[in-house]
Amino acid sequence: MTAADPFTEEIIKDKLGAIADEMGVVLARTSMSPVVYEVLDFACGLADHEGQVIAQTNGITVFTGTFRPQIESVLRKFGAENLQASDIYVTNDPYAGATHICDICLMAPIFEAGELLGFAVSITHWVDIGGGMPGSIPPDATEIYQEGLLVPCLLLARAGHVDQGIVDILRANVRLPRMALGDLHAGMAAVSIGERGVQELCRRYGIGALSGATASLLEQGERLSRTEIASIPNGVYAAEDAIDGDGISDDPIPIRVVVTVLEDSMQVDFTGTSPQVKGPVNCARGALESACKTVFRAITAPQAASNEGAFRPFEVICPPGTVFTAERPAPTGWYYESTAFATELVWRALAPVLPHKLGAGSYVSVCATYVVGPEEDGTDVWVLVEPNNGGWGADRELDGESGLISSIDGDTYNFPAEVIESRFPLRVDQYALAVAHGTGAGRRRGGFGLVRDYRILDERGAMSFGSMGGWRRRPWGLEGGREGTNNCIEYVHADGTTSRHGRVKKDVRAGDVVRIVTGGGGGHGDPREREPEHVAADVLDDYVTVQEAAEVYGVVVDSVTGAVDERATADMRAG
Repeated sequence: MTAADPFTEEIIKDKLGAIADEMGVVLARTSMSPVVYEVLDFACGLADHEGQVIAQTNGITVFTGTFRPQIESVLRKFGAENLQASDIYVTNDPYAGATHICDICLMAPIFEAGELLGFAVSITHWVDIGGGMPGSIPPDATEIYQEGLLVPCLLLARAGHVDQGIVDILRANVRLPRMALGDLHAGMAAVSIGERGVQELCRRYGIGALSGATASLLEQGERLSRTEIASIPNGVYAAEDAIDGDGISDDPIPIRVVVTVLEDSMQVDFTGTSPQVKGPVNCARGALESACKTVFRAITAPQAASNEGAFRPFEVICPPGTVFTAERPAPTGWYYESTAFATELVWRALAPVLPHKLGAGSYVSVCATYVVGPEEDGTDVWVLVEPNNGGWGADRELDGESGLISSIDGDTYNFPAEVIESRFPLRVDQYALAVAHGTGAGRRRGGFGLVRDYRILDERGAMSFGSMGGWRRRPWGLEGGREGTNNCIEYVHADGTTSRHGRVKKDVRAGDVVRIVTGGGGGHGDPREREPEHVAADVLDDYVTVQEAAEVYGVVVDSVTGAVDERATADMRAG
């Protein structure tokens, strides 16, 4: 069978998506790391023989855009003619398409009848990959070598036989070898599932049918993107912002973008952005391009299955050596800070001309938090690593979402409190909305961030560190909407002293509280145009105080009944 009818073609397309989903299920269920099976800090998918993504599962959004450059690193180094069935390649090199060195990428070439059809890919966040401190993402790193074991593109398994030397090197360089090797085998199982699934598909429908369906899939993605771009007004749109320091210095890091929209294509140009910095907020080009693809999908066809064809009309330009295109040996441990800000920057540039798709500024940062300490037997460590949700900006029609994950983190979660308390010597004292005065006030109100308290229970103490981008810069409002609120880490010590930080590394003792506060999103429109009944509902929900309702929204609400005094409200708004 050399070609498929349209119905069979659609079946093949859906089957490719199902194979990618099965890879993700296998990875999550066989992983030994809670950041994988609870948080879903991974990505799986399939690519064609050139590395073009044709199917992916949910997980970390920013990972899937790095599939192609990492596959291309395999092809450059080894050559397609030297790949074999059941090979598996491994890398975590940010300068060869990866994100940071905690994210281990496994790639398996897929052969049928001696023909290279494509690749199965899995990327998994390892809780530890060595380096200067548990968790492998020191906030004060000044070179990538301090962040852990850098794995160049290597042949991990040849024709199904694992290179034990590479495994031994990995085991010897990580603090949690049992967990790390468990996750390694989970990733290998995932790519093996992908390999077998595509081979079975070929045997059922034929290589020609698969190739035709893949080509159609990519063309469909391109056509859909070009159609959506055509609905955006042609023009040049710019935005500027600043990243809140790099962990070494608190000096703001200026960033800028110019977005050019033509009839059916789009270009984003980050020329003029700050050079790479000393601290670990840099990202390399592969992570930048992947992050930009996230926002591109948000404004074209976010509900459609993603594939490389969807990005053919999209180009990312950025000179080498910037904070978005860092070069060796710049640290990239907190790459998700720069990629999140890059995404938000493109969002900000286009929001005024896409009011029906893009809202005001969000809390932006992944707000990644680490709490680490020694195990009871003293031979190991425990590591809690967690992204934190926050508030998104409002748009013309709706209030912003509260407690939603950062844009680049896709379909991930944070830990349930019960899991934290069962696995770590911590207690979650509170987990609540971070309702702050004036959060993103507007005709449509910004969403609220969250506050989460970890109380240290281990008498031997622990170490806490994190990176909270947006701890100085606030989420922006639109069309008269007010700014949102900041992210921060607070330390409430047992002696009663309290300190507040953005990026920090700090020892904590039993009884201390590590408090994570994420920001609220920006508002949309004049607050005094918000419907009085909506303001009253916010008062009843304890989102807005009676005083704030009057001062910010111009609405007089009875503090006892919650009813709106319509005459007093009209007089206040008229004045």
